Amino acid sequence: MKDRIKQLLHHPLLSNRWFLMGLWFVIALAGMLKYNRSFNNFLIFRGVYWHTVNQTSLYAAYPAEYGDVNHYGPVFSLVIAPFALLPLWAGMLLWLVFLTAWLYVAIVRSGLHEKQKIFILWFCGITLPTALFMQQFNIAVAAMILSSFFLIEKEKDCWAAFFIVLGTLVKLYGIVGLAFFLFSRHKLRFLMWLAIWSVVLFCAPMVISSPAYVIEQYHEWFTCLVEKNAENLGSIQQNISLLGLVRRTTGFTNYSDLWLIIPGMALFALPYLRFSQYKNLAFRETILASVLLFVILFSTGSEASGYVIALLGVCIWYTAAPWKRGKWAIALMIFVFILSGMGSSDLFPKFIREEYIKPYALRALPISILWLWLCYELCTKDYATNETIEAHE
Repeated sequence: MKDRIKQLLHHPLLSNRWFLMGLWFVIALAGMLKYNRSFNNFLIFRGVYWHTVNQTSLYAAYPAEYGDVNHYGPVFSLVIAPFALLPLWAGMLLWLVFLTAWLYVAIVRSGLHEKQKIFILWFCGITLPTALFMQQFNIAVAAMILSSFFLIEKEKDCWAAFFIVLGTLVKLYGIVGLAFFLFSRHKLRFLMWLAIWSVVLFCAPMVISSPAYVIEQYHEWFTCLVEKNAENLGSIQQNISLLGLVRRTTGFTNYSDLWLIIPGMALFALPYLRFSQYKNLAFRETILASVLLFVILFSTGSEASGYVIALLGVCIWYTAAPWKRGKWAIALMIFVFILSGMGSSDLFPKFIREEYIKPYALRALPISILWLWLCYELCTKDYATNETIEAHE
């Protein structure tokens, strides 16, 4: 029996890119069918384009059109435009396909090894449906952070800067791509492109509206994000982060999250002092994993659909190390898979999800443990491979 299972797991089909691509697109189609009557998030996104064209507020409530309000920047109006112009069903289906394709291409075109890519496509596939069912842009955020890192690795700083600025001006999360600045071999050119793309993408929505309108909307966006941050502190659906985990499990609420964010930022930055490790790709990839985890663990806006970002980081951490992972690492990955990956699924009885996992933000627990482990390794381990040692002899 054991041999049969081992033989099945090593079947060539399971590592075939075309098969995996087809599987991911089946998931996208399932996302369409799952909510065939509830397109609320897509309606919000679609409205960003039409409200920009009509020059009405992007951040006001429109109860006759959809529930909730938009929280994305004005440049998102151009991202969603091709899908907003189509009939609702066609627009939403192609939106889900577009998001799925974006992340899939970002993974297979990255500089990761083939085994890493296959592992990521399978592991991240478990949380991809959650993001797709909610029509969320977090899938694209994961793709942009991954792409910005590997574009810098490939010395394509122009396009790395583009994705960093685009991600920042759509949902702020993209700004974490600046963490890869020290790995650029062309830092001045990189800064120049950051400045150019900032101007271009800031002004781009003016093409379908007006300069005064776009500037006003950026002011409104800032106010909206401040208000949203305050709302997230008491929301069960949001703040599924280390910040939310600590706040909800301790019962303490009358404190600033800066008490956690500042030490977290210090711990995140500490490995950057290990300049001798910069030459090791495994070290740089582990920094990438840290970035992908950090953006979820230290954001009050973290939600179930955002865990596709964190799980991408988990996979890179597990596979990037130039040493063999032990039993404890495997056990932690299983813990991540069960609770962080499947915490909102029917794997858990409803009363456990509603009474424990959601109220206490327990999905953040496994990836919090993993991130602390990751930080320890970044500060203490040697990431040199045999190839690295030979290249510097």
